[in-house]
Amino acid sequence: MTIEKAVVSGEWTGRGGTPAAPSAGRLRPLGLHEVTLRPGFWQRRQHTSRTASFDHIEHWLERAGWLGNFGATVEGRRGREFSDSEVYKYLEALAWAGDPAYEDRFHAIVARVAAVQQPDGYLNTNFGRPGQAARYSDLEWGHELYCYGHLIQAGVARARTHGHDELVTVAVRAADHVCDTFGPDGIGSVCGHAEIEPALVELYRVTGNRRYLDQARLFVERRGRQVLDDIEFGRAYFQDDMPIREARVLRGHAVRAVYLASGAVDVAVETGDTELLEAVARQWRATVARRTYLTGGIGSRHQDEAFGDDFVLPPDRAYQETCAGVGSIMLAWRLLLAEGNPRYADLIERVLFNIIATSPSDDGTRFFYTNTLHQRVPGIEPAADTLVPRAASSLRAPWYAVSCCMTNLARTFSSLAAYLATTDDDGGVQLHQYTPASIRVGDIGLDIDTEYPADGRVSIRVVSAPETAWTLTLRIPHWATEATLDGVPVAPGLAAVRRRFTAGDTLVLDLAVRPRLTFPDGRIDAVRGNAAVERGPVVYCLESVDLPPGLTVDTVRLDPAAEPVDRDGAVIVTGHTQPAHDASWPYGQPPAAAFTDPVEIPLHPYHRWARRGPSTMRVWLPLDRK
Repeated sequence: MTIEKAVVSGEWTGRGGTPAAPSAGRLRPLGLHEVTLRPGFWQRRQHTSRTASFDHIEHWLERAGWLGNFGATVEGRRGREFSDSEVYKYLEALAWAGDPAYEDRFHAIVARVAAVQQPDGYLNTNFGRPGQAARYSDLEWGHELYCYGHLIQAGVARARTHGHDELVTVAVRAADHVCDTFGPDGIGSVCGHAEIEPALVELYRVTGNRRYLDQARLFVERRGRQVLDDIEFGRAYFQDDMPIREARVLRGHAVRAVYLASGAVDVAVETGDTELLEAVARQWRATVARRTYLTGGIGSRHQDEAFGDDFVLPPDRAYQETCAGVGSIMLAWRLLLAEGNPRYADLIERVLFNIIATSPSDDGTRFFYTNTLHQRVPGIEPAADTLVPRAASSLRAPWYAVSCCMTNLARTFSSLAAYLATTDDDGGVQLHQYTPASIRVGDIGLDIDTEYPADGRVSIRVVSAPETAWTLTLRIPHWATEATLDGVPVAPGLAAVRRRFTAGDTLVLDLAVRPRLTFPDGRIDAVRGNAAVERGPVVYCLESVDLPPGLTVDTVRLDPAAEPVDRDGAVIVTGHTQPAHDASWPYGQPPAAAFTDPVEIPLHPYHRWARRGPSTMRVWLPLDRK
């Protein structure tokens, strides 16, 4: 389909704004014109992103030079080879936000980007000009197709929220260039960093142009056939070690892995390839069961930002890159739409509350790149004008030399409402995440009120409804072993109510949100003999700022027989402290079980850690041996 036909038919706007819009599957996502966040946990964070993070990001894109690269001389180019992508993710965030106050800025940035695009559609500030490396001369590390992926996703966001404009034209020209260059008769390789695959499928969904889907499928099928050169981390780093259909688990660089898997799901859904879909779902199940942290984060290796082996999940070396959390949500959401299994929404919830909510500071101007689960020494807060190396900051930093996480968070917060609810072919509505929101789809209008996750009561009021019966389905989280819907007990999974609703009807879901101890699989060596505390979907942690003088987080031993309790906004656990005794050799006989009298220890949500200044912290607490 041509651009002109797509515009005339209205297909550019799709469902009015949703990051993934599959044409088939068990569920269909509701767009941003159908779901609106209301004041609550996530609306506050979205508001901070729009009112503070946007300005902060644009300031640093200019200051660090990423924006200036569009129009800069070869000698004047600054930043890493993938810095173009940060500008594109920021444009995507602006597009999803739809804030008229940013329209002039949006168009000004797009004009700078468009001015650099070559006549054949090529667009990259790091390659291709005299004095630079040739186009596509470094597919392993060059990130050219990766940058196109984020450019195209920004164009898709703009098309779905505003219609056809200059950014859409730039994105389509770039996509056509990719197809011309890497098609069946072109360069027979892939990008070292997956991202182009889901972007091309979404552009196909917007335009109806089959060549984009065919190119995405070609990239997916090429991957794993050793089309890239080997590197010190091995080809598994960029998932080029084996075909995706043969892999049993996600492996290699975590962000690359989930982006590729997302693209593979998109290809599978659009082509009816059930084998490919099941291959990715199988890998997801194995990864969640064996390579995922309690917080839902992924990636336990610092040197290559990668998955470790099965059950290798050390808390103090947890990498858990924020971008990997964003990619994990992208993948789980696509699988949820394809299959309808609430397990996917369970993981999305876990990642949202314990990775996405953790990274940004309260004022939206500092961010975690990585998310450790055990901070052994207090960190040092970087100055507000400091650009720090990747993962070098033990506290949230204003900007990183690798600045992917801040812009990834911005586009996620801007599009967050599109991850809350779906509809299906029968006209029902499914609620997957609980936060204050308004839903308007067809004749159905719903208002959701809740203090979740602080409180487990969720009230769903029917504002409007058709005159026929329809089904409202609610996800009951896997941790909610005690839950009622209008007073009737419901089990974890899905609870469906089918009837003829009328305006004014109210349903009340009560989830027993109370603190609980969680114990690790015995095969996770790093935390064997430890326990963590969760409350609803939120993981809790111990910080040194909550301990009396003389105590440290590493001397606390948790009493597993004492139930944790809520008190004054914290979870109180009972434990003991075991003083450490330095010696000339740290091995030998078992230490004597010398404990202090029982002490009450306050824990706070992990996503709140390091907001009260430098501290030590741990999520997994050793159990006492008494």
